[in-house]
Amino acid sequence: MIEPFILLFEGLSAIEATVLVLVISVAAAVVMEFVVLRLATRYVSNTETVYDNIVISSLRAPMVVTAALAGVYVLTQVPSVRSSVLLDPGTLDDLFGKPSLSVIVLVWAYAANQVVNRLVAAVNEEGSRFDFAPVFSNVWTLSVLVGSAGTLLWLWGIEITPLLGAAGIAGIAVGFAAKDTVANFFGGIALYFDDTYKLGDYIVLDDGTAGTVIKVGVRSTTLLTRDEVMVTVPNATLNASKVTNESGPQRRRRVRVPISVAYGTDIDAFEELAIEVVTAESLVLDSPKPRARFRSFGDSALEYELLCWVNGPTRRRRAQHKLNRALYKALNAADIEIPYPKRDVTVTRSASDFVSDAAAVDDGQATTGADRSASTSATGADRDGHQTNGST
Repeated sequence: MIEPFILLFEGLSAIEATVLVLVISVAAAVVMEFVVLRLATRYVSNTETVYDNIVISSLRAPMVVTAALAGVYVLTQVPSVRSSVLLDPGTLDDLFGKPSLSVIVLVWAYAANQVVNRLVAAVNEEGSRFDFAPVFSNVWTLSVLVGSAGTLLWLWGIEITPLLGAAGIAGIAVGFAAKDTVANFFGGIALYFDDTYKLGDYIVLDDGTAGTVIKVGVRSTTLLTRDEVMVTVPNATLNASKVTNESGPQRRRRVRVPISVAYGTDIDAFEELAIEVVTAESLVLDSPKPRARFRSFGDSALEYELLCWVNGPTRRRRAQHKLNRALYKALNAADIEIPYPKRDVTVTRSASDFVSDAAAVDDGQATTGADRSASTSATGADRDGHQTNGST
């Protein structure tokens, strides 16, 4: 691929070829920086999206570096230059040719990784539904690292086959030693392809843990609970458990408010009043319209359920609190009873119980009379004694 360019320098001396290559390299870098990239930047600045701006800004450095260092590599391949320098061709390649290509590979690998990561971050900031996920950035970074490492090894003539064999054995050992980490990694990939959740979604796990997804990593997912506590859940656990995404496919969520009224209540008037109270609440959405449903005949009340919608799962508890307060005040003002369980206790006794009670009463009276006699005698004795002592 480089041979057509080498033919341009045939018949030139080493100094002439060096000067020509350097002039071409510098000219290419200047043209790339001040003409091509400037025109591209001016063009993308007029577009509505920011994605093209990210691509141009991320590729600016590798394009300029490539234009500059490509000349160094070409210079090491010109026959007149190779023959005039004190270094042998192999050493010349090792000192100038391969390092220049290695720098180009590394710069492009870094730029490719930055482009994808910045694009995914830009999509996340918009908050809309998208096909990418943060875990894709991690997979892409790993792919770029492996690809650039393989390219550098091939460029420097290092045999990859023994390394692949050693990597396979090491991979098996690492897989057994770090099976949880590997499980979390592939669990994150499975969650991405299943489109289980995304950043900003409010999810509930089967163990009761609930929170908003604020970070999706290779190993784990971080949730922010309603108590402002961050919970880190391994991806393997998420992949194996039941995950309820309360933010999808739409953010609105239904609120159910159970309420009971006494038997004999005018249900038409009650339903009209309840709908007025629910409609007046600012957290409740106008569409779908609130509804009142007569669910069942309870033991001591008519069981109703009010159904309405709020914009987001995190607003349900607050809406239910406000609706309960408003309904209680409205029903009290309208003199509509909210019943509570009442019990009448009846004690039944047999005739034999009354006979036993009467006998117990008689025995008690006799004993009381005897006690009174004893008490009177004792009092008299004391009184007599007192009189005797007084006369003496």
